[in-house]
Amino acid sequence: MGSSEGLAPALPVLDFSSENLKPGSTAWRRTRDAVRQAMEEYGSFIVEGYDKISTDVCREAFGTLKELFDLPVETKMKNKYEKPLSGYVGQIAKLPLHESMGIDDAVDPAAVADFTTLMWPHHHPNHDFSEKVHMYAKLTGELDKTVTRMLFESYGVEKYHDGYVEATTYLLRLLKNRAPVGDEPHLGFVTHTDKSFTTILHQNQVDGLEIDTKDGEKMNVHFTPTSFVVVAGDALMAWSNDRIVSPTHRVIMNGKVDRYSMGLFGFSKGMIQVPAELVDEEHPLLYKPLDHIGLLHFFRTDQGYRSECPVKAFCGIG
Repeated sequence: MGSSEGLAPALPVLDFSSENLKPGSTAWRRTRDAVRQAMEEYGSFIVEGYDKISTDVCREAFGTLKELFDLPVETKMKNKYEKPLSGYVGQIAKLPLHESMGIDDAVDPAAVADFTTLMWPHHHPNHDFSEKVHMYAKLTGELDKTVTRMLFESYGVEKYHDGYVEATTYLLRLLKNRAPVGDEPHLGFVTHTDKSFTTILHQNQVDGLEIDTKDGEKMNVHFTPTSFVVVAGDALMAWSNDRIVSPTHRVIMNGKVDRYSMGLFGFSKGMIQVPAELVDEEHPLLYKPLDHIGLLHFFRTDQGYRSECPVKAFCGIG
C-alpha cells in the first residue's frame, strides 16, 4: 500500500462501488481490510466508485455555495453555535483566502432549514439550498457509517458500532478558498489535524489539499469529480489506541479559480473509549475515556491550542 521507492507517496484509492459494499461478502472483507490498512499507514484514503451519492447530488449542492458565500459578511457571521469550531470562520488577516460556515447536525433536515432561514430570512423564490445540502449531508453520513463499520469490523469490535453510530452527530462545514491575488500568500488553511472521529471531504474541481505522511512528506491530493477523501480525526486516533494517527494537512491555493469544498465531520455526543480488545502488551492503554465535545472546548483554550497534540494533552495517559 505504501509508495514505491523513488516515487512520491500518494493516498490509496479504494473502490466503494456497490459490489464491494455487501456486508459479509468476500469483496466487503477485502475492502474493509484495505480501509484499515490505508488508515493505519496514511490516516486517510480516497473513495472512488461510491454511486450512492450521484454526481447530480454533488453538483446541485455545490451549485448553491457561491450564492451562499456572496452574502454580506454580517449575514454570514450570524452562523454561530455554542459548540466550538462549528460556526462562521473568516475575515482573518493572516488567512485572507479562507472563509467557512458550519451546519451542526446537518443530517437533520430541520437543522439545515434553520441555517437556511438564518442566511435568507426573507423568502427566497426558487431557493432550494436546504433540500440540496441536506440530501448531500444525509448521503455522505451514510458513507461515513460504512467506513466506520468497516474499521470496527476489521478490528474485531463490530459489537460497539451501533452504540457509536447512535451517539454520532454530523457537522457539515461549507468552505471557500478564493484564489490569491497579486502577492497574497497562497495558504488557504493552516496546518492542522481534525478534531473529529472521521472527516469526509469533497470539492469542486480545484485541488489544494495537502496531507502529510508520517514521515512528513507532503502529498498533493487530487480529487476526481466522483471522489471523496476520508481523513482520520484525533478522536479516532484515541479510540484506536494510536494504531491510526490523525494526519496533519493544510490547503494551498494555486491558480486563478476559487475552491469550494465541503467537509462532513463526525463527532460523538458521548464518551469515546479505547475498546478493551485494542489494549495488549504491545499496545498499552494510551488514553482515558474521551469526552469528545469536551475536546473541542479544550482546543479553544490557550493550553489546548498550543498543545503539540491536543487530544494527548486532553486525555492521554502518561
